[in-house]
Amino acid sequence: MEENLKAAMANYNDDSIRTLEGLKHIRLRPGMYIGALGDGTDPRDGIYTILKEVLDNSVDEFTTGYGKNIIVDVDEKTASVRDFGQGIPLGSVIKAVSKLNTSGRFDD
Repeated sequence: MEENLKAAMANYNDDSIRTLEGLKHIRLRPGMYIGALGDGTDPRDGIYTILKEVLDNSVDEFTTGYGKNIIVDVDEKTASVRDFGQGIPLGSVIKAVSKLNTSGRFDD
């Protein structure tokens, strides 16, 4: 192991530095953003981070008066959340779900 590390360090130079464009950095290392990539058996697994974020968004809709109910369904291998909130305007769905830092709520 130590020999591999020494070899990698010996080859580390300006050509080793890369910039990943778009979402490639997230796809390459998703655990940096959501936590452990486990199988859901540990409460620290990233799936729970994602589910918490979805629930937080639903609660935001509810507390601002845009949703009257939040329905959460959890089965053995699936979870779904429905909040009856404003949603995303249809012309912006692709942008909202595929580009980082895209929101209609940066001003409030």
